[in-house]
Amino acid sequence: MFATEADVRVLLPESGEFHDLRGKLTANGVAWRAVRYLVEDEVITHRDSRTAECYLARAARRQPYHTTGPEAAVAGDAFEVLWNSHAGTYETASPVPAEELVPRDWLRFLPYASLNPAQAEAVPPIMGDTTHVIVVAPTGAGKTTVGMVAALRAVLGEGRKAAWLVPQRSLTDELDRELDHWRREGLRVERLSGEYSVDIGRVRDADLWVATTEKFEAMCRGSSLREALAEVSCLIVDEIHLLGDAERGPVLEALLARMRGNNQVRIVGLSATVANADEIAAWLGARLVRVAWRPSTLTWQLPVIATHRDWSLVETARIRLASALTGLITRDGGSALVFCGSKRGVRRTALVIAASRGARTDGVHPDDLDRLYEVCREARVGLHYKGWDHKREAETAFRARDIDVLVATSTVAAGVNLPARAVIVQDTEVGMNPIDVATVQQMFGRAGRVGQGESDGWAFLIVTEEERQRWQAKLVAGNTVRSQIEASLPDHILAEVVQRRIRSLREAEEWWDCTLACHQGSRSLQPLREAIEFLVDADFISGSEAVDGQTVLTPTDLGKVTARLMVPAAVGHEIRAALAETTLPDSPDEAERTVIDLIAGLVPKLAQAAINEELKTVVNRLIHPDGSGAYQRGDLARVALGLVASTPDAFRRGARVIAGIPYPVLYPVLEDAPRYLHWIGCQGLLGTVHPWSAIVAADLSRRVKWRRCQPPRGAGRLLWMCEQMATSTHAEDLVPALWNASRGRNITGPDWSARGIPNQCRLDDEAYRALMRERATGISIVRSEDLLIVAAPPASVVVTWTGRRFLSVPLPQGRGSIPASGTGADTQVAVFTWRGDYRATGWLSRYSQTE
Repeated sequence: MFATEADVRVLLPESGEFHDLRGKLTANGVAWRAVRYLVEDEVITHRDSRTAECYLARAARRQPYHTTGPEAAVAGDAFEVLWNSHAGTYETASPVPAEELVPRDWLRFLPYASLNPAQAEAVPPIMGDTTHVIVVAPTGAGKTTVGMVAALRAVLGEGRKAAWLVPQRSLTDELDRELDHWRREGLRVERLSGEYSVDIGRVRDADLWVATTEKFEAMCRGSSLREALAEVSCLIVDEIHLLGDAERGPVLEALLARMRGNNQVRIVGLSATVANADEIAAWLGARLVRVAWRPSTLTWQLPVIATHRDWSLVETARIRLASALTGLITRDGGSALVFCGSKRGVRRTALVIAASRGARTDGVHPDDLDRLYEVCREARVGLHYKGWDHKREAETAFRARDIDVLVATSTVAAGVNLPARAVIVQDTEVGMNPIDVATVQQMFGRAGRVGQGESDGWAFLIVTEEERQRWQAKLVAGNTVRSQIEASLPDHILAEVVQRRIRSLREAEEWWDCTLACHQGSRSLQPLREAIEFLVDADFISGSEAVDGQTVLTPTDLGKVTARLMVPAAVGHEIRAALAETTLPDSPDEAERTVIDLIAGLVPKLAQAAINEELKTVVNRLIHPDGSGAYQRGDLARVALGLVASTPDAFRRGARVIAGIPYPVLYPVLEDAPRYLHWIGCQGLLGTVHPWSAIVAADLSRRVKWRRCQPPRGAGRLLWMCEQMATSTHAEDLVPALWNASRGRNITGPDWSARGIPNQCRLDDEAYRALMRERATGISIVRSEDLLIVAAPPASVVVTWTGRRFLSVPLPQGRGSIPASGTGADTQVAVFTWRGDYRATGWLSRYSQTE
């Protein structure tokens, strides 16, 4: 096959089919290594034509790729990785007793009494005097234990607090479970993420916070925990490579830019996938600990499917190959983790794999969730994605190996501890976006975890013929982190101005110097100045010249609300501009359609919500019953929110399909939308939007948030009252209970008399009486010629309007006389209280109580 004088190396499978070939190679002096699961076929010839490498997985049945010229360099590097991972030797290292590196009293908090070589290398710098530390170690090397030591040093060694940041909500669950034994040992650990209500007192007293980056940033932007935040002496950042993520990276970069110069806070960054870790460490002024040791071997390959213009054929080919690879691993007694780019992809792939294992799948549709669950469970195939009711069950079963195949979205890749012998990355897109190399490397890292029954790891990324070389180059080069902050610069400047860390243009320029973007070469101040100009023009901050000639930057009330709710400034500005141009609606139906249409089209997360082609037809039929029109950007969000507004009864608990759309498809929209609706609603008190939009949005925000209560129009005020009585700590459990109790007594709004505290109310007597006084219930509006005489709770705001023109007047003492614009009889009135209640005249009065 090769000239014997050439320098040739061959990789081929272990199977008996290649026994004779291995003998011939040996006889001819050709170096070869056997690979247990080899699926690639390629011959690589280098420029001097005297050296060659090849993968021969199915040489007897198919001609391999022939790679020559410049492309051979990349292919050769990929071959070298695979060749070296099968050298036949594996360097072992003895564990180190943990008590040699940490105080003996800390051992009860660590998962094991000894540290592996990676941990033993990383722990001394953590225990030393270095301010910041970046630890880069392969997935599975035990970085969680390194993070534990960093937290213990802050809590037990210094008597202060620690915060542990992870990129996703699911990972707060995982880490919280791992730290549960700390609670039993007397440490106070609090989990903070968007889906869990928290007790502010418990959070303030906690020793360790486990939080998503976004939740921790939201805490920084508030005021209730400012003193507690000052006690944090260690910030542990899991997956610090996500600095380069377009969505999560900017928030993390802004946070670290703020913290890096704080001598009272040590940053400990953990990652498995940073090619330019030295650059990140230099930016932070951190010591870099790069660990090469991995507890097991990891082999990655790029099995290929044919390129085709028809995406559905490509998708089908990916699923079939993923199913075949799964069978290859599981028939050999291994476990497989299959990653798909969408939730529906998970369901389709799981169904195909179940069929390949003998399950009867005829007539089972991927969106028939109950039948899908039954046939997959029978075939020992689990599913895992946000919104899947059986996600936790699948995690438990996969860990216990009660099932040996788990099909999941990328959520599992970021750190949820679900190791497998093999990882199969089926798709090169997540949703509508190309997958990045860091995510693929994180997925690969799930393969082969010592202590989990899988000593060797195998990873496969399914690619098309035209993708193959590009992905070879990416995986060989690794993940280079590049700053993404410029794309959302106004948001981070606004946050710093609101927190009063930036008070002037000069301080803004100093802040820019601290960013990773600037460190990586973005020295121009023009983007910064343009962002500040935008914030001033959009009324998020005000700029004035001080005596020394410096431009002073001050947040407006609108800017404070926008930063606190983490609404992107550019998106908020677009929404306000669109509302200002909107014709005044004539009815609640028209008003709700208008608000829904605006946020569905202008909020990127809602406008770009993922949906497959089949469901687009269902959505289009709901919007255009006559069959006209075509699916437009944001239509899924329009339908999802419209269903809550018009058919609340459909959202009964346990409903799986609503108007022909699976609930998991609607779920992401319904989780994201309330924040934007609430932001519009908050502006009623500020007088920055017309009262109709503030009241309608406030009502909708609570109806969407508490949709499982099936609240009709006008329920927002009663739900507001339930929230106030439940308190934020207990809202998740008590709001539905309080709502049901109120409706059972035919209460339609928060306007009952103050006789006794309702059952399940968590307010004490004084706080409950204060709440009753500060409702909008007792508002009085008297018309007197051209004046409106208003009595309301103190610190309320009254807004009068005729048509699109409106006038906002604060009532510090709760009483005032306001000129009626136009003819007095045409003037409409709305009153907003500081606590979030409201009342209005005209058709807006229909939002005062449930219909």
